[in-house]
Amino acid sequence: MALPDWSPIRDLPRQTLAQLFEGDANRVATLSADVAGIHFDWSKTHLTRQAVQAFTTLAEQMGLTAKRDALFAGEAINVTEGRAVEHTAQRGEGSPESVALAKGFHARMRALIDAIEAEALGPVRHILHIGIGGSALGPDVLVDALGRDADRYDVAIVSNVDGVALEEAVKNFDPAATIVAVASKTFTTTETMLNAESALAWLAEGGVEDPYGKVIALTAAPEMAIEWGVDETRVLPFSESVGGRYSLWSSIGFPAALALGWTAFEEMLEGAAEMDRHFRLTPLAENAPVLAAFADLYYTQALGCETRATFAYDERLRLLPSYLQQLEMESNGKRVTADGEPVDWPTAPITWGGVGTDAQHAVFQLLHQGTRLVPVEFIGVIEPGDVLPEAHHRQLLLNMLAQGAALMAGRDAEDKARAYPGNRPSSTLLLDDLDPRTLGALLAFYEQRTFVNAVLLGINAFDQFGVELGKEMAKAADQGGTFDASTTDLMRRAFGA
Repeated sequence: MALPDWSPIRDLPRQTLAQLFEGDANRVATLSADVAGIHFDWSKTHLTRQAVQAFTTLAEQMGLTAKRDALFAGEAINVTEGRAVEHTAQRGEGSPESVALAKGFHARMRALIDAIEAEALGPVRHILHIGIGGSALGPDVLVDALGRDADRYDVAIVSNVDGVALEEAVKNFDPAATIVAVASKTFTTTETMLNAESALAWLAEGGVEDPYGKVIALTAAPEMAIEWGVDETRVLPFSESVGGRYSLWSSIGFPAALALGWTAFEEMLEGAAEMDRHFRLTPLAENAPVLAAFADLYYTQALGCETRATFAYDERLRLLPSYLQQLEMESNGKRVTADGEPVDWPTAPITWGGVGTDAQHAVFQLLHQGTRLVPVEFIGVIEPGDVLPEAHHRQLLLNMLAQGAALMAGRDAEDKARAYPGNRPSSTLLLDDLDPRTLGALLAFYEQRTFVNAVLLGINAFDQFGVELGKEMAKAADQGGTFDASTTDLMRRAFGA
């Protein structure tokens, strides 16, 4: 495979953001895009027309267009595991066969939701969703962002094997009115299955005669779920070619589809499909996920930035930074190329972030005056999510917009402790509204941006072998394995002799 040549990127002329705006009256228009109810603005980054052209040339050398086509065609682009990557087929953009299969699985999910709504499983008021990683983060983002005003069901999503999390989740649930969704691609995930066993025990202790009859299995291994004890009629499969952190569009999204209603789930899929079509059909220099990846890579490859921060100026998106941590760092936190050769360039930066305006009083000191350059991404929503006086939402958005302006402009002062260097980059995503369609488009944008980053880095975004060693060693420890002196001592202190 071709290897990225970063020299044209690293050799680009260096200008301050102020100089870039002074030299290009059309800068905002050139570095903005509008897709699916989202306005993207990269004008306060150090991207230039020349930089976009250099990245476009690199993208051509790395075969981005062909690999994008292969993604949507259902080819086996996950080369280390020898399989296709077909989360886009879940929203109608993929090979005809895979799209048809996804529609069939969605129809099965809707039929079960209809049955639950008709009380075929008895009166249901509570949904306990058990998963981990992508099997929990995606549904959690959807329910938290869109379900705050929903009164259909109470939803609790549990991922942590810490028993405190499960106890807290079911504290106010009635076992007789609860269904348990167990989400695991393989139906063997240690943390998920332990939590599921404890949930069954909680149901039994609460007087439920047939706890397994309250379980819905969300999995790519239906035979394992049936063997575990779930009736086949309550198994909702999804394709093996759908990766965990890309799976909220599949049956993994069941708790959101049930809690929010099927119409909302369909609208989310449609919004994601609109972003997919934009990514697939728009020229690279005008393509939102591609331009975002160009900005990402300029800072990691040319300026040596090791982190990137995302701040959602909307309480409903408070879980988005955690979701992006898994999506970006599990996908692109790699040290070898897709061919297995060591890389000698940075791959994924550390993704972190928070919620505005809280974060302004916690971490923005470092962003404005610290010694590390951190590209920042702001996300705001024009339509407020509350009915309080307009001043609340106005102050929220004013703070977000002012932070981006302040990072760029800076301010000198005789007292250097009060000086701001400025020339600090930010991008802004401004959503018309936070509804299912726009949220679907937003999450799809981040997925495709992650893919573009991987292609230009020459790595595979769709495996995650780095999560395996620690889990294997945890199992070995449970079986009395031998470890280093420090770990052995800590185990003795934790568990006794």
